[in-house]
Amino acid sequence: MRVLVLGRSGQLAQALLAKQPSGIEAVAWGRAELDLVDTGCIAAAICDFAPDAIINASAYTAVDRAETEADLAQALNVDAVAQMAEAARSLAVPFVHVSTDFVFGGDQPIAYTPEDSCAPLGVYGRTKREGEKVLLQTYPAAAIVRTAWVYRAGSANFMSTMLRLMAERDELGVVTDQIGTPTSADNLAEVLWRVVNRKLSGIWHYTDAGVASWYDFACAIYCEAIQAGVLAVQVAVKPIATADYPTPAKRPEFSVLDSRSLRAAIDWPAIHWQSALSEQIAKLKETP
Repeated sequence: MRVLVLGRSGQLAQALLAKQPSGIEAVAWGRAELDLVDTGCIAAAICDFAPDAIINASAYTAVDRAETEADLAQALNVDAVAQMAEAARSLAVPFVHVSTDFVFGGDQPIAYTPEDSCAPLGVYGRTKREGEKVLLQTYPAAAIVRTAWVYRAGSANFMSTMLRLMAERDELGVVTDQIGTPTSADNLAEVLWRVVNRKLSGIWHYTDAGVASWYDFACAIYCEAIQAGVLAVQVAVKPIATADYPTPAKRPEFSVLDSRSLRAAIDWPAIHWQSALSEQIAKLKETP
């Protein structure tokens, strides 16, 4: 089975390649193989390649820059997805598209289910939601997996940023009033392969288990890094409010996703984010 993975340079695509099951030939395309901004050629290129399944791990994810680059976010998160959907429909193959917790407004006190109403707060969330809608309108057999706070050892993400800043500073302020769930890209990749294998359709949620603020996540990163010997300096990690760290894009205050239905559908365990973090920090220790 030959599976086309779009978004080769991203941490999720790298995890998908690392976690590909036996019997799967995963072929990852980046900009060199297919420029997703040039939406006119996407469907034809994918149809010519004729994969047995498609996973879209590409997206415009610069949340703050999206506020001033709305056209580019629209092109990558909506227009390109529409063309991928056309190709998947023509080929009649499984298509798994990765979306985000930012489709929600963050104003409810319990975890969001796939059925809950969306109310994105910024351009990034809005374009991701529009991409979801155009995908299911074009190809209802597709599967959408929303996720959140994805990170992986060796990639650019919140964990790597925190470790860099902790090595440079004596004190660090991290937002404590935005709540979600850190998610290992490796775990997400294994989940996506199961979604492909089971040919699921519709909207699903997956994050690792548990709940955290960005401050909680940063503190856990620090503790795990010290314990693993990845970090050897003392740093004061202090909680701050979102108001103390203004950004161009507004973010949801609470974006925990309810993953129970997907875990049941693919027989996947509830892996707590702290356990997953420990594994990712250990991988940093193993890297030469």
